[in-house]
Amino acid sequence: METISSIRKRCSLKNHLSGKEIEPEIIDTILQAALLAPSARNTQPWRFVVVQGKEAVENLAENAFIDTNKIVREAAVIIVVCSRPGDDIIVDEKEYYLFDLGLAVENMLLAATDLGLVTHLILRFDEQVVKKILKIPQDVRVVITTPLAYPLEGSYDDAARERLSLRTRKDFKEVVYYHQWDEPVPV
Repeated sequence: METISSIRKRCSLKNHLSGKEIEPEIIDTILQAALLAPSARNTQPWRFVVVQGKEAVENLAENAFIDTNKIVREAAVIIVVCSRPGDDIIVDEKEYYLFDLGLAVENMLLAATDLGLVTHLILRFDEQVVKKILKIPQDVRVVITTPLAYPLEGSYDDAARERLSLRTRKDFKEVVYYHQWDEPVPV
């Protein structure tokens, strides 16, 4: 699959998670894609905790996630994305680690899509509970998590079909300006 195709096809599919075991080399490939992301001054501030095994996944989902996200207990893997803010730079009050993690996570999501796995970004969880369960140091932030799973439907395309048919995006002219704010696209 080409990059643009993966970008077009990627969507959040938390209701399509199978518990089918994911091969270690597939997980490693997805994490290696994350590691290739750029970062401010090449600080590479990301850290990933791979939670796998039915008991560990269920424990994290049931105890740390809000009710609407507990369905991720069905996944084979949950990836927990962390960073120590002090390991990155802050310029003009902009915390670069958040941007850098976003780049790494997007690489991970696109690699998962390319490999036919479903994901769903989760930001609503009890950070302190996640830290306690996973023994994450207090000076490390748990920024985002995602389940990683083979789709229930047998293929990514089948799992994503309905979701993608409902997808809406703002018109190009609403979000892209040329030369200055609010100047429309050149004719």
